[in-house]
Amino acid sequence: MSVQYENLSNVELLAKLIGVRESRLLYRGSLQPLFAACPEQGMPHEKCAVAKELIKRFLEEELQQRDVLDSPHAVRDYLKLTLRQHEHEVFIVIFLDARNRVIVVQEMFRGTLTQASVYPREVVKAALKHNAAAVILAHNHPSGVAEPSRADQILTDTLKQSLSLVDVKVLDHFIIAGAQTLSMAELGLM
Repeated sequence: MSVQYENLSNVELLAKLIGVRESRLLYRGSLQPLFAACPEQGMPHEKCAVAKELIKRFLEEELQQRDVLDSPHAVRDYLKLTLRQHEHEVFIVIFLDARNRVIVVQEMFRGTLTQASVYPREVVKAALKHNAAAVILAHNHPSGVAEPSRADQILTDTLKQSLSLVDVKVLDHFIIAGAQTLSMAELGLM
């Protein structure tokens, strides 16, 4: 009889991954601290960091094999794992082929606590280099507030216009803030 993993609690899943004793030492009712830095060590627990990286790789592989529009939860989960731990703004672009499968995920720009300078010319160059048919934009808000700023909206419009000149569609722009993931397309801002 196979185990129904979706029916297991977080602590039961963690116990299967790293062992019962270690999971009791680490788990305190929320998974978030497991993937955050431990204050006394200054780094995540190694096995949890390994698990996080494996999950990220699995999601990336899934996105490379399927139309990203068929798996929006995998896109959100991947972006959360990729962006939420940064203490400064990071802007990434997911380059997609004509069937909306991931070609590559590329960190394009890094910024400060409150902003990152994004250069549309560089995004267009990268889209042409990867022969992308579409892109998904994403960046984080270290402040923890997921609401798009006016600057986020202007940037999205500028990138849409710039990329449309070379026949590359912008499918969405995600903003990651802590546990929140906001889709500008779902808000009707695309």
